[in-house]
Amino acid sequence: MRKKIIAMIITGILAVSVTACQSDGEQSSSQSQNSGQTESSANVEIPEDANILVAYFTYGENAKLPDGVDASSSASIQAWDGDTTGNTGLAAHWISDAAGGDLFSIQTEEKYPGDYDDTVDQGQEEQSENARPKLSSHVDHMDQYDVVFLGYPNWWGDMPMAVYSFLDEYDLSGKTVIPFVTSGGSGFSDTVSAIKEEEPDADVQEGLELSDSETADSEDEVKSWVESLGVN
Repeated sequence: MRKKIIAMIITGILAVSVTACQSDGEQSSSQSQNSGQTESSANVEIPEDANILVAYFTYGENAKLPDGVDASSSASIQAWDGDTTGNTGLAAHWISDAAGGDLFSIQTEEKYPGDYDDTVDQGQEEQSENARPKLSSHVDHMDQYDVVFLGYPNWWGDMPMAVYSFLDEYDLSGKTVIPFVTSGGSGFSDTVSAIKEEEPDADVQEGLELSDSETADSEDEVKSWVESLGVN
């Protein structure tokens, strides 16, 4: 009798273990499939007469890059109309084109290192210190905008602290804020919630996630997403 009971317990444990392993395997598979894809969601339609600002922070416009840097030398550096930008900057230009919005590049007084990994490490240090880097660029007449697209890369599961500097500087109450993020696979992480905390009286949507590795080939997808918001 005791042997039967033990056997039944062992069988039950094995069944639970197999189920758990299968569940973990499916989760890993799902995460792997989602990594690198473009994902988007928004529950807002933008009025045709809305004044739109596309504000963004991007590595290529905030780093000490050597003159004549080749955009093909780094997946984080992109070229736009002869200028150097980054993945987020590229997406911002497409959104501006599709939405007819004004572009604004969030730029810091102190530039980041020319090596992207060093920049991300510095970003982690700033995050641990809850720093607010001083900005060298500023929006004129923020009050005239109804909608703010806000773009940034995901650094260590958060926005670059320069984006917090931007949010500290402006009161976005009553405006619709639509974030867009570029990342190696982490997507927004908790950044949308962070924006809501910083701007509690704004209508903050969950917008567009872009994979770093696929951003350069996402122009049609980005513009289709903007059009889905009712912007012509």
